[in-house]
Amino acid sequence: MKAIWAENTPYSKFLISVGVILLSAVAFTFISVAIATTMFGISMTEMETMMSDLSSPESLNLMRIVQTLSSIGTFVVPPFILAYLFDGHVAKYLSLDKKSKFASYLLVIGVMILATPFINFLGELNSHMHLPSSMKFIEDWMRASEDKAAKITEEFMKMHSWKALLFNLFMVALIPALGEELVFRGIVQKIFSQWLKNKHVGIWLSAFLFSAMHMQFYGFLPRMILGGMLGYLLVWSGSLWLPILAHFVNNAGAVIFTYMYSHGQTTMDPDKIGAENDYMSVVVSVAVIVIIFAIIYRNESQNRLQEG
Repeated sequence: MKAIWAENTPYSKFLISVGVILLSAVAFTFISVAIATTMFGISMTEMETMMSDLSSPESLNLMRIVQTLSSIGTFVVPPFILAYLFDGHVAKYLSLDKKSKFASYLLVIGVMILATPFINFLGELNSHMHLPSSMKFIEDWMRASEDKAAKITEEFMKMHSWKALLFNLFMVALIPALGEELVFRGIVQKIFSQWLKNKHVGIWLSAFLFSAMHMQFYGFLPRMILGGMLGYLLVWSGSLWLPILAHFVNNAGAVIFTYMYSHGQTTMDPDKIGAENDYMSVVVSVAVIVIIFAIIYRNESQNRLQEG
């Protein structure tokens, strides 16, 4: 049976994708609210009050549940629906049916850990960027929004037990790695590449949207560069599993190092590596990224040739 929207143009597929993602996000928001209010035995009004109180552990648990379910509905579910509508062969369309060489998985883990100084350096550079004075009101709004998001993230990352660590690995690392890669590399990058007939433009446009989606101006540059790196991993390997792994390692590393740092198991603040005029570590990080990505490209090219 042929997929009902298989012959649609890339432009219409993009619009359909946006619509399906928004509908799913709204549906799962209602579902998450219904589940949360039932679990905590509260009304909608009480829920709104609780979610504004970041000092309460119960409020944070409520927010974690809503955040997790909303993320699943926004990023994990829609790509499978869209792949079925656009192709019918879900795993194939999403590039989940191919595997890379085992060495490539190990290299991806290594490069994402060693890329930390470079990513932090970009974040530090981005934090000093300013909009023109005529747009100061926009910059003030963005700064206030980011400060609020940073406060919520800071509270989420306070992990007092290994159970909290495991839940954060699920909420902050696994769900975003799986869902955001399915949406931005599995769906959006594919559509843009077909639409514009240029895989490089497709990679960077999807990376731009990937970063913009987070609504964090002062982290835009490192997130877009990371998105580009993930896009090339997909193009070179033909498998979404490499960017999913890379995304997971990037997020999980931040969670684990934060846990270790806050519990005195390491004196190294993960956010400071490469961010405080540590230029040598940044140069080494960039060199390692280039070398390892070149090796991955060679390995995956050989793998594709062997598969015929």
